[in-house]
Amino acid sequence: MSRLPRVSGRECVRALQKAGLCEKRREGSHIILRRDAPFAQVVVPDHKELDRGTLRGIIRQAGLSVDEFCALL
Repeated sequence: MSRLPRVSGRECVRALQKAGLCEKRREGSHIILRRDAPFAQVVVPDHKELDRGTLRGIIRQAGLSVDEFCALL
């Protein structure tokens, strides 16, 4: 398993969009992304830098591995 990169919320959203998730809506400083098949819904905070634990949870909810996520960046 590779080390998690330091990314912003918007960089994370761009990578997840490449993985097939699309932006459903925005609520305050949070961006909600969704994919229908296989179903996944992810909430990404629009921060300058995401904490590693938060990023790891987002990657897990999206159904990706850390290596797959890094390849999408």
